[in-house]
Amino acid sequence: MYETIIIGAGQAGIAIGYFLKKSSKKFLILDKNSEVGKSWQERYDSLVLFTPRMYSSLPGMEMQGDKHGFPTKNEVVSYLKKYVQQYDLPIKLDAVVINVSKKNDYYLVITNKEKFSTKNLVIATGPFQTPNFPAFSKKLSDKTFQLHSSEYINPTQLADGNVLVVGGGNSGAQIAVELSKQRETYLSHSKRFMFFSLIFNNKSIFWWFDKFGILKASNSSVIGRVLQKKGDPIFGYELKNEIKKKNVVLKERVSDVNNDKIIFNDLSALTFNNIIWATGFKYELPWLNISNLYDKEGNVIHERGKTPIDGLYFIGLPWQYRRGSALLQGVGYDAEYIVRHINKQ
Repeated sequence: MYETIIIGAGQAGIAIGYFLKKSSKKFLILDKNSEVGKSWQERYDSLVLFTPRMYSSLPGMEMQGDKHGFPTKNEVVSYLKKYVQQYDLPIKLDAVVINVSKKNDYYLVITNKEKFSTKNLVIATGPFQTPNFPAFSKKLSDKTFQLHSSEYINPTQLADGNVLVVGGGNSGAQIAVELSKQRETYLSHSKRFMFFSLIFNNKSIFWWFDKFGILKASNSSVIGRVLQKKGDPIFGYELKNEIKKKNVVLKERVSDVNNDKIIFNDLSALTFNNIIWATGFKYELPWLNISNLYDKEGNVIHERGKTPIDGLYFIGLPWQYRRGSALLQGVGYDAEYIVRHINKQ
């Protein structure tokens, strides 16, 4: 019997492990991947974080390099592996969770190899679960090559010809900019873009956010509620510049597909050789068989990661407590809070 089991060995899971390591209680981290940082390795080659190194570190270990510079995905992978080694965190890899159920005063976790029992369970799988494709994407024939942004690695994956990136978030923006250097590129979005400089007065914009208290704004504060409503801006001006040069052509939101033509909200229609759906994810945990966990909208019911069910916690959810809750930048604060609560039991 473990005191605590954490499902997921990404930044959220190992941040929990860091604080649990300070106690003498027995815990274990389970992860479906074959190595730490695998999910980062599988992201697109050109990925660069828009949070600088000074705001991309976990508790107890700073990320090396220029504090105001921006780490690549490979830096993050290396950092996570070193973090696990430095704190000697107990992780069982290649452990695919098949079923989780509550048995009176403990949780039974069944994986592809073993069964585990634990008093406390922390779900640290992150918000990026099942790629979300719009239903009408199924209307496209094989003539159009399509994939989700989570499957995109680099331009060599794509067929010849033009490309449409659907989704106006930072991932979609970075991918569109990269593709525009090689081919005719379109970007479909539903909201007006808001661009923020990454650097202001020789300092990261996140340094300024920190100084003005924006990074510390909770999800229930006035600032927090406004930020959640507005959504993330596009960090950096690369996309803005490519739009000005007409290397990226903006289109309105995609509304339908008809005879392999993409129909946009303005009723214009175009045919594309490639489509990348940067349309987010569905949060699905089919192996978690716990009742009374979700509200009517399908969101996890919790107070800063603590659910109404004894011993069950979540970490790494978007805006779990504040903006950085799902990022390297802020997950440590939530981890400390959760472990403090676990230790009080």
